[in-house]
Amino acid sequence: MKSYRALALGILSVFAFGSITPARAAEGVRGETKEQRDARMAWWREAKFGLFIHWGLYAVPGGVWNGKDVDTAGEWIMFGAKIPVPDYEPLLKEFNPVKFNADEWVRIAKDAGMKYIVITSKHHDGFALFDSKVSDYDVMATPFKRDIMNELSQACQASGLKMCWYHSILDWHHPDYLPRGEGSPRPWDTRPKEGASYDRYIEYMKGQLRELLTNYGPIGVLWFDGGWEHKPEEHHAEEVVAMIRSLQPEIIINNRIQIPQDFDTPEQFIPGTGIPDRDWETCMTMNDTWGFKVHDLNWKSTETLIRNLVDIVSKGGNFLLNVGPTAEGLIPEASVERLAAMGQWMKLNGESIYGSSASPFRRLAWGRCTVKPGKLYLHVFDWPADSKLVVPGLQNDVKNAYLLADAAHAALKSSRADDGVVVQVPTQAPNPIASVVVLEIAGKPDVVTAPLKPSPDGVLELNASDADLHGETLRIEGNRRGENIGHWANPKDWVSWDIAPDQAGTYAVELNYACNNGAGGSEFTVTLGDQSLSGKVNETGTWRDYKTEAIGTLKVTQPGRFELSIKPVAMPAGAVMNLRAVVLRHEAR
Repeated sequence: MKSYRALALGILSVFAFGSITPARAAEGVRGETKEQRDARMAWWREAKFGLFIHWGLYAVPGGVWNGKDVDTAGEWIMFGAKIPVPDYEPLLKEFNPVKFNADEWVRIAKDAGMKYIVITSKHHDGFALFDSKVSDYDVMATPFKRDIMNELSQACQASGLKMCWYHSILDWHHPDYLPRGEGSPRPWDTRPKEGASYDRYIEYMKGQLRELLTNYGPIGVLWFDGGWEHKPEEHHAEEVVAMIRSLQPEIIINNRIQIPQDFDTPEQFIPGTGIPDRDWETCMTMNDTWGFKVHDLNWKSTETLIRNLVDIVSKGGNFLLNVGPTAEGLIPEASVERLAAMGQWMKLNGESIYGSSASPFRRLAWGRCTVKPGKLYLHVFDWPADSKLVVPGLQNDVKNAYLLADAAHAALKSSRADDGVVVQVPTQAPNPIASVVVLEIAGKPDVVTAPLKPSPDGVLELNASDADLHGETLRIEGNRRGENIGHWANPKDWVSWDIAPDQAGTYAVELNYACNNGAGGSEFTVTLGDQSLSGKVNETGTWRDYKTEAIGTLKVTQPGRFELSIKPVAMPAGAVMNLRAVVLRHEAR
């Protein structure tokens, strides 16, 4: 996977949210009808939850080289510690995972409620976890001498899970992989470049892909990574994809060979509004690393992981959750414990996850929603203290309401309110992390979006993902730092929020934004009703360096529903700003 060091080099992040536009939405298999595509994608869309496994030689040092912790993800240790190939290769003789048990790994995944496994057949270090006839740099050259991919694929087939391959295009070991040396991201790799051929490397890669797609039965997903150092034509991307699909016509391919294909892959973050018109899957670690690091104990809580799963599915995505096994072949106990807890939650609530679709609600203050025909699954994170669950803006008649965890499905009372539906729920939440209330409704979900309201302390925060976008170029972007309104390159484009201040008075207005050095100077107006404020965008350093700036004050004469808008007035440098949020603070008299 991509490390922060690679990002710091300015390498294009092909997985960044917003990099795939609606115009590419239909790409996949050329000539495929919508019905054919839907049939091919059906199992993946049903599954929702998969296990990512990063495993290889890097598990041996476990993030430590020459007695020092290396400040990269575990699988990037060769890069982070600047290890030359001759110094890295001896790890082959130390890789002997005698405690590896494919059936046990698959059992852990299945008990967690996962439906597919994606494992690193080869990561950036070039080492293959399978018996490759086109390379001696594989698991058969280790003391273990067992084809791990064969054992795992057989275990998956026996248990009904889909076997899927991760395969790195980037290869720090292969003599034909370029670039390297001076002027490249790896200046310490001083092997001669003369005679190296990237075209020949691609033939090698195709050879390994043929093996992976021929020798291990049906493969659900080919999950590429490491394609950012070359253009699609240099990868022979179209040719490689055509070969893959000729060998396994039903396979699903991600977007990291530099051409879109079947689904997008936001990494370590959840897009605030999903990715419209695209299938997508968030991949995420349980701690701070993909490959095993002995000293990385910064584990996400079970609560965070379950709520991440719910959040992702409520926005139309899949969740690929990673484990990094040890050099002995064991999934770390902290990961096993969290997966088991997720599995217990899924046993009671999996109906609300598998095969569901995205929420019709733009926002729910207490949690998230997933949908199946005739049913809304309300995932309540913050249980109402007054036992009244308000479902804002819902126009449908509710035929029945009950707790999903209640085997008897005892009916809960519901009634219509001014701003939607109110469900009378028990005093105690069935689950402190996420309790699911099921609403059986008549017809398709019909929801009127409610306006944004202030928090109890009088602060009205208008985030990027809550904005209405008007225009041609601007769109919601996202990464692990959060969402913003970006690509604001047309001076006619503007943004607005639907708000409902509940107090009259004066509100201080703040903007949280970023602007690259050299791109400042844009002027804009913030308008609320018949009042406007003027502002000017100042440079903040880069497009990722956000700062909060006070703009002025606006008055609200009486509570009500208003539109707050931001419109450019002048745009001298080709872009307005990256806007993360607008904050209105009620000033006490």
